Amino acid sequence: MALRENRQVRLVARPHGIPHAEHFALVTEPVAAPGEGEILIENRYLSIDPAQRGWANDEGNYSAPVPLGTPMRALAVGEILASNAPEFRPGEQVFGWFGWQRYCVTTPDAVLRRVIPSRLPLSANLSVLGMNGITAYLAFHGLGDPKPGEHVLVSTAAGSVGSFVGQLAKIAGCRAVGLTSSADKAALAKARYGYQDMINYREAADLGAAIRAACPDGNDIFFDNTGGPIADAAIRTMRLRGRVIQCGTAANASWTPAPQGPRPEREILTRRLRWSGFIIFDHLAEFETAAARLAELALAGKIVHDEEILPGLEHAPGAIARLYRGENHGKLMIAVD
Repeated sequence: MALRENRQVRLVARPHGIPHAEHFALVTEPVAAPGEGEILIENRYLSIDPAQRGWANDEGNYSAPVPLGTPMRALAVGEILASNAPEFRPGEQVFGWFGWQRYCVTTPDAVLRRVIPSRLPLSANLSVLGMNGITAYLAFHGLGDPKPGEHVLVSTAAGSVGSFVGQLAKIAGCRAVGLTSSADKAALAKARYGYQDMINYREAADLGAAIRAACPDGNDIFFDNTGGPIADAAIRTMRLRGRVIQCGTAANASWTPAPQGPRPEREILTRRLRWSGFIIFDHLAEFETAAARLAELALAGKIVHDEEILPGLEHAPGAIARLYRGENHGKLMIAVD
C-alpha cells in the first residue's frame, strides 16, 4: 500500500459542557496498513452531532467519553480502500464509527451499515439516511404512535432531527407546530419541513402563552430535543394520554450539577402522559429498514433534506459549538476534502 498521511482532529482537553475549538488539535501521522481482520476506510463526510458534547466530556452521559489524545468519536461515511475482513471488499461505501479523520483503520464492528445505492448524494447518508433521519423516523413512529388528525409539537424544529419530524408528521396526517430560534428558521420550517405554524422562542415574552396560542387544542405528541424551559412550558399543553418523546437535552449546557426546574410529575399523572427517552443506538437492528424507507420517501419527493457542508477538517474543532449556537442551516457535516 502506498504511504498515506492521515489528518485527524484529536480531543486534547476535557471540556465542561459544550466543546469548543481549543479542546481539539489537528494532527498528521502516517496511515498504518490494515491488519488481520481489519479494513482501511477513506472518509468522505464526517458528522457533527449534539451527542458529541457528551462524548467529549464526562458529564454522566450514556456512553464513555472519548480518551484524550485520540480522534473525536463521530459517525462518517466513506469508501473501503483495502480489506483483510472477508465480509467487506474494496470499493464498498459504508457508514459507521470512523471518527474525525481522513483515513480510518478499524474492525468490521465499527460499520453500522453499507451505503444504500441510490440517486441520492453520498452525504445523504449522514442526514436523511443517517442518524438524524433514522432517529426522527424510529422515534416518531415507534414512541409517538401518530394517528391522523393528531397535534404534534416539536422543539428545534428546523434542526437536523426536527426538520424530518415535521415532514413525517405531515405524511402521517398530523398538524405540526415547531419551535425554533429565529424568524428565518421559522419561515424555512413552514416552507419546507411540514409545519403549519412556528414559534420563535427567543422572541416570546411568555413561552407558555405562545405555545397555547399556536396550539389552542393542545398536543398529542411532544417531540423534544431541548428539555429546559421549552419542555417546562410544553408539558402543560399536552392532551390526555399524550406522548412525550425525549430525544435530546440541548437547552442544558452541563449536567454537573444537575439543573433544577419545575416539577413535571403532576402533569404526567393528571394527563396520563407517556414520557419515553430515545437513544438511536438501541435500535441498530432497525437501521437498514428505516434507511430504505426514508430513501423511498426522499426519492419520491415527499421528504426534503437540507445540508450544510463545511469544507475541510480544519472546520471540525469549532463545529459542535456552532451547532449548539443554532448557526447551522440543515444537517451540519464536514467534507474531508
